Amino acid sequence: MRVVIAEDSVLLREGLTRLLTDARHEVVAGVGDGEALVKTVRDLAEQSALPDVVVADVRMPPTHTDEGVRAAVALRKAYPALGVLVLSQYVEEQYATELLAGSSRGVGYLLKDRVADVREFVDAVDRVAGGGTALDPEVVAQLLGRSRKQDVLANLTPREREVLALMAEGRTNSAVAKALVVSDGAVEKHVSNIFMKLGLSPSEGDHRRVLAVLTYLRS
Repeated sequence: MRVVIAEDSVLLREGLTRLLTDARHEVVAGVGDGEALVKTVRDLAEQSALPDVVVADVRMPPTHTDEGVRAAVALRKAYPALGVLVLSQYVEEQYATELLAGSSRGVGYLLKDRVADVREFVDAVDRVAGGGTALDPEVVAQLLGRSRKQDVLANLTPREREVLALMAEGRTNSAVAKALVVSDGAVEKHVSNIFMKLGLSPSEGDHRRVLAVLTYLRS
């Protein structure tokens, strides 16, 4: 897997590089601001060497507000196949929502504290690079709190909401079953009910999972 890291803290950038290198991934570039990130990915794309995933801090120079996430959003629009994982010190719902707008495929939003769990961080990068979703549980909790006020998910049972929240974190059915201490079959039944209640027909195929997560996050 080929990765570009955008982080203005040299220490953290080098630390992320070491983690990913130790996991046998190739860090092809490391930059310290959003403008450099966009330019680096554009240059690589022109060389037919688009990376698999970008790991970027939400806040970077010069203003340390939203440069990182703005760059991430721009890159997602320009290169739909590029996975984007953003890191943030705190849950910033506006940025999470903006990043997820359009599609939740190949996207992630993690709190920096999660990087301390090496396996969890590397797994998140792997999922995003593979077109999956990796959302911090705290981000999901905040978005869930907002979604409870909306009607679109009103027909879901509390258990179905739990299953959908875990799906939004990027977990497989088996991982959901383990988290909820239920059987795989029970989770499959809940997922089928979620698809039905959200009006996602079987003709949508595997894409229904992505559509369900998008419905959940946008509600």
